[in-house]
Amino acid sequence: MLTIEKLQAFGADTEEGLARCMKNEGLYLRLVGTITTEKNFDALKTAIEEGDLDKAFEAAHALKGVSGNLSLTPIYTPVVEITEQLRAKTEMDYTGEVEAILAKRDELKALCD
Repeated sequence: MLTIEKLQAFGADTEEGLARCMKNEGLYLRLVGTITTEKNFDALKTAIEEGDLDKAFEAAHALKGVSGNLSLTPIYTPVVEITEQLRAKTEMDYTGEVEAILAKRDELKALCD
């Protein structure tokens, strides 16, 4: 079961996240629990595999917003980095960055189970 303590150990800024949810812990935990099924994780991976930097940017930008609003720093930080690289259409191998983001998503998912 997901708890504030587990999220803090994960590295989330729970104080900021709770503040954005008007200190409603139940709402915050529910919202955090939904991010692991966010379709943009898979969309980012697929777009990178297909070399579609525009679609990858859209997916990364959406993940940036969701993870930022919930103050999920371990996901937000690498998503911000890849978003800016994609915004600039930097030609590079994004595989490592995507794998790191997906690993953090999976780590969060394990906390939710």
